[in-house]
Amino acid sequence: MTREFAFIEALRAIAVSPAARGLADDAAVLEIGGEKLVLTMDTLVEGIHFLADDPPESIAWKLVAVNASDLAAKGAEPLGCLKSHALGEDEWDRAFLGGMEQACRHFHLPLLGGDTVRMPRGSARSFSLTAIGRGLEDVPVPTRSGAQAGDLVWCSGTLGDSGLGLALLSDRVKDVSPDHAWLIDRYRRPMPEPALGVALAPLTSAMMDVSDGLLIDARRMADASGVAIHFDASEVPLSDAYCAVAGDNVEQRIAAMTAGDDYVLLFTAPPVNSAYLRAAAKGLDTQIHAIGTVAEGSGIVLEWKGAPISLPDRLGYQH
Repeated sequence: MTREFAFIEALRAIAVSPAARGLADDAAVLEIGGEKLVLTMDTLVEGIHFLADDPPESIAWKLVAVNASDLAAKGAEPLGCLKSHALGEDEWDRAFLGGMEQACRHFHLPLLGGDTVRMPRGSARSFSLTAIGRGLEDVPVPTRSGAQAGDLVWCSGTLGDSGLGLALLSDRVKDVSPDHAWLIDRYRRPMPEPALGVALAPLTSAMMDVSDGLLIDARRMADASGVAIHFDASEVPLSDAYCAVAGDNVEQRIAAMTAGDDYVLLFTAPPVNSAYLRAAAKGLDTQIHAIGTVAEGSGIVLEWKGAPISLPDRLGYQH
C-alpha cells in the first residue's frame, strides 16, 4: 500500500458526505437546488509535476488544464475556478498570469477568486486550483464504478506523448526536431477536451481521465467497478511524433500505457452505443479509439496481438 493510498483511506473516515463519492472518483458532486455542481482540485509541485526551468506560462496552462480534465471526465460544463498562488519573482509571476489567462479563456474557466501566499526562500513552488463545473441535466454524472462486463473500453486522443516529451527534456536533448518540439509541448501544455466529456457522458457506463498512466488508471476503474479490463497493446493509439521518435513495438506501447500525464478520457460503454460515440467525437472534430473490453473478473489483463503478456512491474505513476 502506497503512502498516498493509505492517507486517502484514512481521509474516507472524514469525507462522509455523499458529495464526496467516497473519495473514489475524480471529483465531488454537490447537488444544490436541482443543480449538480462538480468540484475538483489539483496541485502542481515543482520537481514533482513540473521541472524547475519549465516556462511559467506553461506551468500555469498545465494547472488549469489538469483541472479541466477532471471536469471533462465528469461530463461537466466548466463554470469557473479558484486559485492559490505561491508568490515568487515579479517577472516570473507576470508570465505565469499571462499563461493562466490564456488557459482560462481556452477552457472557459473564468477565475472567480482564490488566495496568495509568500513561501520561504528557496522552497519549491506549489500551485493549487479548484475548478467548478455543472453536470448535465437529467444525465447522471459519470463515475469510475459503472463499467459492466460486455462493455467496450475507449480512450480519446493518443497516449505516451507527454511522458516522452518529459523524457526528452530530462535527457537535455539538444537536436530538437519538429517531432521533439511537438512532444515537449504535449507535456507542457496538455489539451483535455471538456466539450468531448459533455458529449460522451450520456453514452458511457464509466468515465475518468488518464493522469497517472492508462494501466494504473484502468486498474482503478476495474477495481471500482468490480470487473476485469482487457487491453491489447497493439490497439493503443500512438501519435506519429511518438512513433517517429521512440519507435513502435511492444516495449514502446507499454511505455506509452504507463507514462502518465496524458489527460485523455478513458471510458466504457455498451457496444450498441459505438456509432453514437463516434458521431459525438466526429461532431467535435476529435478522435476516440476502442482499445479494450470489460469482462467478469478483476484487475487488468494485457495482450500483444492476441497473445497474453505479463503486466509491467510499474503500471503508472504513484506518489
